[in-house]
Amino acid sequence: MRFISPKTDFAFKKIFGSKDSKDILISFLNALIYESNSMIQDLEIIDPYNPRDVVDLKDSYLDVKALLDNGSTVLIEMQVLNVAFFEKRVIYNLTKTYANQLKYGEGYSHLKPAIALTITDFPMFDQTQRFLTRFCLKEKQELFDYPDPEIELIFVELPKFTKTLDELDSLTDKWIYFIKEAPSLEVIPPTFRQLPELDKAMNIANQANLSVEELEKLRKQEMFLEDQRGFIIKAKQDGLAEGLEQGLEQGLERGRREGEIRAMLRLLERQFGSMSPEIINQIQNLSSEQLEHLGEDVLDFNSLEELSNWLEDNGMNR
Repeated sequence: MRFISPKTDFAFKKIFGSKDSKDILISFLNALIYESNSMIQDLEIIDPYNPRDVVDLKDSYLDVKALLDNGSTVLIEMQVLNVAFFEKRVIYNLTKTYANQLKYGEGYSHLKPAIALTITDFPMFDQTQRFLTRFCLKEKQELFDYPDPEIELIFVELPKFTKTLDELDSLTDKWIYFIKEAPSLEVIPPTFRQLPELDKAMNIANQANLSVEELEKLRKQEMFLEDQRGFIIKAKQDGLAEGLEQGLEQGLERGRREGEIRAMLRLLERQFGSMSPEIINQIQNLSSEQLEHLGEDVLDFNSLEELSNWLEDNGMNR
């Protein structure tokens, strides 16, 4: 057997966010949010991934969003690349979701908790070697909780998870191992087969069960991520060298931006072939934030005309 990596946007949505994945998501969230206790009995996957419509996979940032049976909303994101201001984006999405619960005229009593579960393929917190960390509102000196804690942030840092298959001793460990190591497995581990939801997730991740269109979508996303990784490394190297002469911060920013532009142009050339100087110039003038938005939408474009229309609508104001 060969298994796809759950780290890609497409695979993560297919495994955890399809309409047939409710049981998988319940097990996964109970493991990571509630320390393997069966607190969640039911949930609703909001805007579930539709396997019959592979091309249309747009969203703003979030990979999967679920409404739990206790009224809480959970935002689940798998982030592979360490992009600028990512930590601010997590806070923004969580607080926006919390605030947008109220309809016109409703009181604050209608507000329900909101939880951001973020899985990163890079280290986020130098202060600890724990792979799973939780943040909520506390008083600074005496560390008591804010009344009715309504927002919570949970992070899983995959590089810090170093357990082997034989060392997995909890459901939490098994789910994190699945996300990190699925492509390295050749068979479904016996301990996974004993858990119906994990066994089901492994079978969804089995390449043999994917259509040609799904495999092509997955291949494009993996190539894009590899290009981005390479250009980020090159950008850091270029930025560091330039920083010795012009100031480290300025050099890093310029190197990062040039790397982002080169990665985007390379992806578009692979998808559409040659592009007009006008389109290339518009892309080169995009801000880092606009490039990030384009990166989310680019695989959904079926023609250069659609790309040009996107640039007209989104790229003219920096």
